[in-house]
Amino acid sequence: MKILETARLNLRLMHPDDAAFYYELVNDPTWLEHIGDKGIRSVDGARAAILDGPLAMQTRHGHSLYVMERKSDGQPLGLCGLIKRDTLPDVDIGYAIRPAYFGQGYTYEAAAAVVAYARDVLGIRRLMGITNPANTVSINLLAKLGLSFIEHVPMPPDGRPTNIYARQLL
Repeated sequence: MKILETARLNLRLMHPDDAAFYYELVNDPTWLEHIGDKGIRSVDGARAAILDGPLAMQTRHGHSLYVMERKSDGQPLGLCGLIKRDTLPDVDIGYAIRPAYFGQGYTYEAAAAVVAYARDVLGIRRLMGITNPANTVSINLLAKLGLSFIEHVPMPPDGRPTNIYARQLL
């Protein structure tokens, strides 16, 4: 199901058939370095993680991470969407893209659409963002989206150092 559309992308709900794509993405070295190890070791594990993660979150909160698909060929490029974590007071924006598509503006295009969706459709008042302090690309993207640095904290479950950002939307 399509949630959002941009000039070059469709953002749609994840579904269990995305398991091979998701497995590849969450085990990419850049994901592991900047986001962390989700412990997904098989395509079946990825399928279960989709059901327990994004699909369950969509049902509970009305938003989740969405698959970024290129309109021209339907190629899944990465993920972008809204996450409600127990460890944060507000919804945060999340994103990840396959390294083959770095530097092409896809993540900003998707993230800007997600920010507008959060504000205009979902009525989210305050949006947060988190990133590894060493991930300058993500830090720059959050700034471009209008999020400001709040604090540096260790985040559960592993106490990984994390920068916290926020922006008032409404």
